[in-house]
Order: sequence, then C-alpha cells, then structure tokens
Amino acid sequence: MDDLLRLSLYNTHKQAITHPDGRVRIPCPPCKNTIITPSPHRPHVLASECILLWTTPHRLNFQNELLQLLPNSLVLKIFLVMIQSLDEDTCSNYGASLLHFMQFCDSHNFPESECMPASASLLAAFLANAAGTISNSTANSWMAGLHYWHAVNGATWFGTESDVLHHIRRGITKLTPPSSKRACCPPVTLDTLGQLAQGLDLTNSFNIAIFAVACVAFWSCCHLGELLIPSPNVFDLIKHISHSILLISVHNSHNVCCTTFHIPWTKTTGMEGADISITECSHSTCPLAAIILHLKSNLNIPAHAPLFSSETANGSWSPLTKPWFLSCCNDIWVVAGHPTMPGHAFCIGRATELFLEGVHPDIVAMQGRWKSRAFLEYWCQIESILPLFISTAINSPLAISHLESTMLNFQCSHSLPNTALSHI
Repeated sequence: MDDLLRLSLYNTHKQAITHPDGRVRIPCPPCKNTIITPSPHRPHVLASECILLWTTPHRLNFQNELLQLLPNSLVLKIFLVMIQSLDEDTCSNYGASLLHFMQFCDSHNFPESECMPASASLLAAFLANAAGTISNSTANSWMAGLHYWHAVNGATWFGTESDVLHHIRRGITKLTPPSSKRACCPPVTLDTLGQLAQGLDLTNSFNIAIFAVACVAFWSCCHLGELLIPSPNVFDLIKHISHSILLISVHNSHNVCCTTFHIPWTKTTGMEGADISITECSHSTCPLAAIILHLKSNLNIPAHAPLFSSETANGSWSPLTKPWFLSCCNDIWVVAGHPTMPGHAFCIGRATELFLEGVHPDIVAMQGRWKSRAFLEYWCQIESILPLFISTAINSPLAISHLESTMLNFQCSHSLPNTALSHI
C-alpha cells in the first residue's frame, strides 16, 4: 500500500511542478558526497521531494493507520496539502537536511526504525558530529527540516530545546570554521546606487531593466526574490510578478506621485502576496521614473513574461534573473572600489537610510515586510552599518539619545531579549 500511495504522491507532485511548456525537472545523479546507502525507503528524487517521498517504518505505520480510517484519495490529499505549506526552496533545504541526517545514521549503522522518531540523543549526536564544519544557522536549518519531516509523518519530535541541545548549539557557534562565516559587507547606499546608474547605459533595454530593479529594490525595501526569478526556467505566474503590470497607474497622494503594484507571493505571507509602494523622489535614482522607463523601453514583452524582462536585438526577449542582475551590479561596483554585495544589501541599505531619517523601527519593518524580531536580529548582524549610524549622529547627542530611546521602546513592545540590541 505504501508503494501505491508513494507512486500517487510522486505522480501528483510531478504534475504540480511541471512547467506550462511541458518541461519536468529530473533529479541529477548524486554527487560523491551526497551518496547514501540504497534503501526502498529513499527513492532517487529531487531534493525538494525528499520530505514528502522518503519514508521510514514509522511512516508506513502512520499511513496504514490513516488508510484504515480514510480512503486513499483523502490520505493522498492530506500529504499534498501539508507539503504546500512550504515553498519549494524551503523543501529543497529541508531535503538537504534529511540527506545529511540519513548519511549520519547510515555511517553509524542506526536502523531505519530509529531514524523516526529520532531520539533526543540521536539528534544531539547528529549535531555534535558536525561541529567544526557547520555554522549555527546551518544547524538550525537542519533541525527545522527534521522537525518538519517528523510532523508531516505524524512522528513525535524530541528535538525541543533541552540543556544538552542548548549547549551543543553554543558549542557549534564557537567552533564555526572561518570558511562558514560570511564576511561583513556594506549596505547599498544612495552613493553606490548613483554609481550604478552612471555605470549603466540607460539607452539599452537590458541596462534599463537592471536599473529599474535596483531602484525599486532599494527605495521600496524589496527582497530581490520578490522582483526577480532565480533562473530562466523557473518562472511561475503564481509566485513571480509578471509584465502584466504594464497598465500601472500613477496617482497623486498629498502632492506626491506614487503607485502600487501587487506581488503574488512573499516568504512571510505566502500566496497572499504583498503590495509594493513606489513613490516619486527627487533623486536621480527615483524608482517611479525608473520603472516607467523600463516599461516604455520594453513595450513588446508579453504580459505573461517576468516583469523585468528586456527586449533582445533579434526581436525576442530575455528574463532578468537574480544571479545575472547581481553579477552586472557587482561588475560596476567592484571597478568603483566596492566589495561584492549580496542581494540583501538593497533592503538593508534602504532600512539604514530610513533609520537615519528618524523613521520608527515598526515602520521600517513594515516597509521591508519583516517580522519584527527577525528584522531586528538581521539588522544587528550587519555590523558594517553601525559606523554609518555613528558618523551621522556623532555631533548630535540629542539624536543619539532619541535613537537609543526608540530602539529600547521597540525592544519592550516586541518583548525582545536584552541581547537583541547589544550592538547598538
């Protein structure tokens, strides 16, 4: 019965990820360091499918219990709906977590029956074994993936923070190798945004698309994943914004020209999406002017194409991807003497500007569509931003006092720990 159910899950899930033009993603042969012991419980599937399609003896018992109570079609529906709670990228990350865990269990000859539910001791040993090779964030991702795998299979989770796991996590943090630590990078600023504009040929439709993304990402505090597709073959109208916003309307609000367009999906809201507000400003990188220029310069892009696509010399069009966009930006910035900057440098840069303008943290978090605590923790990790605070406020004790008071009130209103603002 498990084979029949898994086959149904596999076929149904394949239909869900098949592209409109009929292409289906096929799992690649495993790399040397991703090979695990062959098992009927672990078919060779995409990483994003492991959470759904890799089983254990406990999973079989759980499914059999469901099948005794419900028809096969409803059991299938239960699993498919549960997996929809995750984005495909998250499924892939969780699948990688599962791969590492099963490799560990195989290497130490743990039987399949002990892998789920995994005991607290097994989970502690799994993390401790990786100490010195992974960061604390990787450890958190692994545990989140295993937790979800247990939940979707009706298994008890014994990975709730205990004294042992707490100290193992602290040990992993101290033992994190330098190669796993990201170097601090400065945020995108108005100066670097201006340098980007100077380095682009704004008579070229491709360069105009890059400029529009940069301006909207910065001024509207957007994550690049909300504006761009990760690769040319993964555009999804349900998740990604399309060129159909060609009929964008600009209105005047309190003597300021602005517009709003809807993105269909975000990591925090899922399919509810979010509204992106674009406001006119006097700076040379005005986002409203940039996106209007992009839409006028790329008139022949079909409505079903990604928003930031550009016309090509042969009369066709090409979608701008996130890696391509960042590569073009960094080519200009590195020549200008800046370090290579990642995608989150745009929204963190705009958050910096808003803070320096005295905007309340709650408004900044809302603008960037951050959850309050995640936003503040992310902010505090970007230590290279702090000199910008200091250089702006150093001659104004009143400004420093106001900033400290604002941050403390923000901490209290969201019940954040005392260490959350220790960098400020």
